[in-house]
Amino acid sequence: MTKTKNNQKVIVLLGSPGAGKGTQGELLAESLHLFYFETSRILEEIFKGAKKGEAFKIEGKTFKVSHEKKLWETGKLCDPPFVTLLVKKRIKELAKEGKGLVLSGSPRTIYEGERIVPLLKKLYQPKNIKLVLLEISPKETLFRNSHRRICQLMRHPILFSKETENLRHCPLDGSRLLKRKGLDDLETIKTRIEEYKERTYPLIDYFKRERLKVVKVNGSPPPAKVFSQILKKLNF
Repeated sequence: MTKTKNNQKVIVLLGSPGAGKGTQGELLAESLHLFYFETSRILEEIFKGAKKGEAFKIEGKTFKVSHEKKLWETGKLCDPPFVTLLVKKRIKELAKEGKGLVLSGSPRTIYEGERIVPLLKKLYQPKNIKLVLLEISPKETLFRNSHRRICQLMRHPILFSKETENLRHCPLDGSRLLKRKGLDDLETIKTRIEEYKERTYPLIDYFKRERLKVVKVNGSPPPAKVFSQILKKLNF
């Protein structure tokens, strides 16, 4: 059995699309010396390197990578068994390396929660696992996602503002700023919001049943203020 030190921390970030999980995930990881675990990056790597016809057999069912990619591109969540397989594998690797985690994008369904949370408890102990729910309105979700850009090299999320409106390159690594084609189109965003409400938000009650601490933070203020509130409420 893989063991980690008692002081290793796990922070799970939840929130609707555009709530600031990426920005806060990077800030928390750097500040607390944790590994920033971004599920969307794992999925993108799988999709980018997939061979024609590649598939995974999970629990007696076949999950084609091409089908999962199509779901992802249209704003729908990938099939939970497919995501869970990839996420659990990576968590085990990182735990073996003795790293604490900031999770952004997992779990996103009850299915994933019921399989990923027990693993986290086993590897990191319940007292070290905290969950942060970033709350913003649906209107703000639509605006943030339709205006959002990420950098080409390291995927730093650049929030839209008067100061960043005319930026063409990432101020952190100098690479080009890009919009995520498809994922941040208006109709796709609306689909992602519905997916979040129907499939991800119910996880809050599941976490509470598991006796894990869930803190709610207003995600609307500037990132620095949101970050300060997260640290205050986590009380690490």
